[in-house]
Amino acid sequence: MEKLKKTWFTKFLVWRVKHISERQFIYFLSILVGFTSGVGAVILKNLTHFFQHLLEGKLVNDYHQAFLFVFPIIGLILVYLVIKFVIRHKVSHGIPSTLHAISQHKGIMRKYQMFGSLLTAPLTVGFGGSVGLEGPTVATGAAISSNISRMFHMNQTNRNLLIGCAAAGALSSIFKAPIAAIIFAIEVFSLDLTIASMLPLLLASISAIITSYFFFGDDVLLPFKTKDAFVLADVPFFIFLGIIAGLTSIYFTEVYDRIQKFFDKIGSPIKRLLIGGIGIGILVYFIPPLYGEGFDVINSLVQGNPEKVLKNNIFELDLTNVWMVIILLIGLVLFKIIASALTFGAGGVGGIFAPTLFMGSIMGNCVAKIINTLNLFGSKVSESNFTLVGMAGLMAGVLHAPLTAIFLIAEVTGGYELFIPLMITAAISYSITKYAHPHSVYNMELGRKGDLITHDKDHAVLTLMDIDKVIEDNFAIIHPEMSLGDMVHNAVVKSNRNIFPVVDKEDNSLLGVILLDDIRAIMFNQKLYNEVFASDVMHTPPEIIELEKDKMTEIMRKFQDSGAWNLPVIKNGSYIGFISKSKLLTAYRRKLINFTK
Repeated sequence: MEKLKKTWFTKFLVWRVKHISERQFIYFLSILVGFTSGVGAVILKNLTHFFQHLLEGKLVNDYHQAFLFVFPIIGLILVYLVIKFVIRHKVSHGIPSTLHAISQHKGIMRKYQMFGSLLTAPLTVGFGGSVGLEGPTVATGAAISSNISRMFHMNQTNRNLLIGCAAAGALSSIFKAPIAAIIFAIEVFSLDLTIASMLPLLLASISAIITSYFFFGDDVLLPFKTKDAFVLADVPFFIFLGIIAGLTSIYFTEVYDRIQKFFDKIGSPIKRLLIGGIGIGILVYFIPPLYGEGFDVINSLVQGNPEKVLKNNIFELDLTNVWMVIILLIGLVLFKIIASALTFGAGGVGGIFAPTLFMGSIMGNCVAKIINTLNLFGSKVSESNFTLVGMAGLMAGVLHAPLTAIFLIAEVTGGYELFIPLMITAAISYSITKYAHPHSVYNMELGRKGDLITHDKDHAVLTLMDIDKVIEDNFAIIHPEMSLGDMVHNAVVKSNRNIFPVVDKEDNSLLGVILLDDIRAIMFNQKLYNEVFASDVMHTPPEIIELEKDKMTEIMRKFQDSGAWNLPVIKNGSYIGFISKSKLLTAYRRKLINFTK
């Protein structure tokens, strides 16, 4: 039966090549990828809301708030068990794992990644983990699109494009914002904005949003419209909001990075689970709005009901005092990222998109409340507008995606009345955060290692190149104790190369190199055959390439700085071969052609 299926599929592939062009087939696959991303979003959202309704709605409201402490720990334990005994592979964070697959594995994602996030993210978020579902939705769609691409033998360029289509489809389905979703795929996944990429992204985004309408109807995650018009007098206030958003973005990135590094030092997953689980449990118990994604908090703030968010505070503080409300809201901003980072550190699976929107909305609301309460300039600002623009400001800073931030808020509010303040705040916040942190939280680890693919084509092509494929090992090896006669008869005569590595016999370490020019003047003088040895004429190469350490960008720099045509390669101290500049440039040209095709 399996053989019959294989034969049928092979016949289909042959028929497809004969009758359907590559570009037309990409259009078809982009629609399919958009649909699968939309279905993935539906499954993730429904499972998560089922758990939240069952736990938070029934047990917490009807029995005792202490359940808020227990639920996150239970959820993290369930995630640990599912990963260990069901998936049996590490389930990485959504978008960072997808970016890693693109830069390090040519867009190839393992099959378990298609369902890994579907099983673990609802348990994490539904049981109170303070993270979002956008990242897992993107990761699920990306894994499905990667495996579909492999099944139909797509090349690396088209595979990366379809992964971008999956990201666009996921965001389009979740927020019902198709244009912002396309921009998100271009900004975060560094896709080229060309006709060849635009149409597949558009088709995937449309396919996903239609899927979302089919299952959810007109329900939207952020159901609000702008009520207050933008006035020119508010420009200074939005500049101020942009500065605060930039500083808050730096705080977000620093806290997230430091907590992740702290958990990375803990070797035992059980210890990580206990430390992170207890930490998130305590935070959620004392600050209930930190439970789950927090979109209900955002909607309450936009509608002007902060008291609804803060009424269950453990200290029963007076919410009629505006400064008390501001202090509590600032507390939510400060502790949300701590709760999110603890959830990740404990082994939870989720994304940071929702926490970013959560913090941004509260930050914007706080800034508006402070301006209105102090009344220094004799004018009031719209708290709902500042809440919306605050989300864009933090998205621009934390995710390094200013255009996505602008268009997402513009689309979900159903108009472009806030376009100018969105642009002002997003631009300022992005500029400040970019100066302090060159890479977003999605790609800071890849960026530090030099593995990040960016819109810089030269850097992107170098990142995608495979070093192993340009190493040549057919060089005649010389040992330091070899005489000139041995070198001539055993190396020079038998090799068509003009460079010879001098290698230690015992540990295979590289001691130096000998060029043909180094012995040309004496190689025919037989009187010197037993008097001159390799150790006498060898010299240190201008640069050495360390395979386990040097990236392709660094290798190119070494060739450029040294002016050499061949450089030796070592791995863990042992000589393994040479890389020639001509072969490297040929491989670069081929990769560039494929990348820009």
